[in-house]
Amino acid sequence: MATPTPNEPTLGSPLSLATTATAVVDAHGIVIGWNHAAQELLGFSPEEVIGKPVRTFFVPLDGGPLIDPDQRLECWGQTRLLRHRAGTHVRAVLYVPAPGPRRASQGWVIVAVPADEMERWNQDQAMLAGLFAQSPLALTVYDQDTRVRWFNDAVARMGVPRGSIGHLLRDVAPDMLEGEILTPEFQHLSVEEIIDQVYRTGEPVVDLHFRGVVPQDPAHHRVWSATYFRLQDPADRVLGVCESAYEITGRYEAQQRLALLGSCSTLGRTLDVTRTAQELVTLTVPDFADAARVELVETVLAGGDVPATPGPLPPLLVPVAESSPPSSAPPAQAPPVQWRSAEARDGSRQIVLPLRIGDAELGHVTFTRIAPRDPFSAVDVALAEEMVSYAAISLDNARRYVHQRATALVLQRQLLPRALAVPSAVEVAHHYAPTAGPPGVGGDWYDVIPLSGLRVGLVVGDVVGHGLHAAATMGRLRTTVRALAGLDLPPDELLSRLDDLVAQASIGLDPGADSPEDLAIGARCLYAVYDPVSRRCTVASAGHLPPLLVQEHGASLPIDVPVGLPLGVAGVAGLPYESVEFELPENALLVLFTDGLVAGRKQADAEAGVVELCRNLDRHQDLSPQETRDLIMAWHANDPAPDDAVLLVVRAHALETDQMASLSVSSDPAEVAAARAWAADRLTAWGLEELSFVVELMVSELVTNAIRYGRPPVLLRLLRDQDGALICEVSDGGHTSPHLRHAGPDDEGGRGLFLVAQLTGRWGTRYTRGGKTIWTEVPTNHG
Repeated sequence: MATPTPNEPTLGSPLSLATTATAVVDAHGIVIGWNHAAQELLGFSPEEVIGKPVRTFFVPLDGGPLIDPDQRLECWGQTRLLRHRAGTHVRAVLYVPAPGPRRASQGWVIVAVPADEMERWNQDQAMLAGLFAQSPLALTVYDQDTRVRWFNDAVARMGVPRGSIGHLLRDVAPDMLEGEILTPEFQHLSVEEIIDQVYRTGEPVVDLHFRGVVPQDPAHHRVWSATYFRLQDPADRVLGVCESAYEITGRYEAQQRLALLGSCSTLGRTLDVTRTAQELVTLTVPDFADAARVELVETVLAGGDVPATPGPLPPLLVPVAESSPPSSAPPAQAPPVQWRSAEARDGSRQIVLPLRIGDAELGHVTFTRIAPRDPFSAVDVALAEEMVSYAAISLDNARRYVHQRATALVLQRQLLPRALAVPSAVEVAHHYAPTAGPPGVGGDWYDVIPLSGLRVGLVVGDVVGHGLHAAATMGRLRTTVRALAGLDLPPDELLSRLDDLVAQASIGLDPGADSPEDLAIGARCLYAVYDPVSRRCTVASAGHLPPLLVQEHGASLPIDVPVGLPLGVAGVAGLPYESVEFELPENALLVLFTDGLVAGRKQADAEAGVVELCRNLDRHQDLSPQETRDLIMAWHANDPAPDDAVLLVVRAHALETDQMASLSVSSDPAEVAAARAWAADRLTAWGLEELSFVVELMVSELVTNAIRYGRPPVLLRLLRDQDGALICEVSDGGHTSPHLRHAGPDDEGGRGLFLVAQLTGRWGTRYTRGGKTIWTEVPTNHG
């Protein structure tokens, strides 16, 4: 009996003659045929079996004989235990047909299939039958030309006739092909092109979202999740492409509703009425509706108030944003329409909702759906009401912004910040006390400025005069101080440059003011820089009161700071500003303030007020910055000054020794590698190994530049900021300024600082009396 070769394709059925264990027995029970599969199943070779009685080899262990020459036995699909040549048992399903009327020449054919293989095949057949008749998955098989070759009952239930087999997809379901592919990466393809792509490449397409209609219900859109994969036979011949589709309309629409509601948080960021209305239309079309229209009360566009209840004549509604269905032509410019009642009904194809803030209605929003899209459901109406509520708030904010922009713009940009960016080196408490009464807003300000190397800039100052112009001048001065502080200037040099700008009328000049005088001239400012590495503080004053040092155990006293002339005067008089440097004791507080805090009605002399404040602080020691602030402001409230006042209380912290490391580098290019290795070791000790590549690159570039272009001594320093940054500094004795430039394609150098700038959060240069320091900050995941 012939047996298949290893490379010969076989049928998938376990009853295939090419793979089934088969024995042929003559009328006397003698084996006359034994195939290779029988040998594989029971272990007996044909030479051991042929010519011998079958009961010697094909012996069931759990029942009677399979055949009997004297009887007409039949065994069809019974599971029996057979004996293996090795003495083990084999579970097999046996098929022994009855021989029929007895003839002398008649024999038997015994077929055996391993039981587990037969069970798997039966399960496969049951699964295929279930997929065909019971599965909710719509299964369709296409050939290379997208002809329908097979589909299951789920497809037939959609209205596809059984006679469609052999027809092209475009002829079977033309309405389905006119649908929309929702998955972004496949929107440039048609369904036919996707089938062709899968047929050619063998790469499956999984979870493709498609929206369209079915022949059975062409009036409603549905959404499917479809998967396409190629079918091949055992010889790897391509049979076609299988499409597996499952309807997800409800789930998809629920996800869309959730996404729409989340996107409402983006409405109104421009604070522009018209753009906010257009944002609502863009947000809802086409995901929620096929068309949308926003109409507003005319006074809303001008930033005016809207009455809570309409007057005798309903206000006009002006269309400000509209989107029409894709199939319709753009509408002509619509004239203003009269006020109309709002409605939102379940099952409608159009809902109209009011844009309501409290009792006032700003306008209406109209949403429209066009068949075959489903009408609005109750859930859709609730979602629309929520989105319109968001839009109403955003539109009202934009209306208020239009109304108050002229004054609010100046105040918002120029007045004191509500929150300060406080570095980890200091604890800060601050307060602004405006003037009560007719003078109005003054020009006092304060600031805390993060500087390079974990240093912190502290600023307090005040502008002469009150009112909007004084506040605006204060804001410009504050901005200028921050800009100059970003250059890492020492306090005395910063005040000198600020004085030059004021003297040149570059700050504070306002031709529209009632007085042509520059309000910045005569302004006072105090600037201090604290270094947490050395715990040294440097202070300079331009006509400003000195700060107070509040020690943990000791008297509070003013710091002896040389007080220079107010801004705009020192440069004209030819007098420089001077700074003083001192060390801040452990747990000491630094109190900075303007004269409005200490010059009250009872004591017009500011110096006397300072003395009184120090006495009050001496009675309450060991307080936090916040507690100290509250104490001082309570003291100030007992004798308020006729001027506004600011208070800035700072507790400075020293950087822990294990959070900083430094290395002196000799002026030898060969030392660059050692500097990199040292930096890598330091990062490992800090648990920042992930920064090694970037930091080593910076160290290599900066140390090389310092050796090549700078002067000795060269110092490498690493500082770890608990706020989440690693500072790398390279200092040398030179004063040449590095410049960031973009190297050309053929340049051999010039890319170092460009790479440093790209790989770091911030970088820059600061100059000292002994040279310069180039610093970089690398963000970390710690702190």
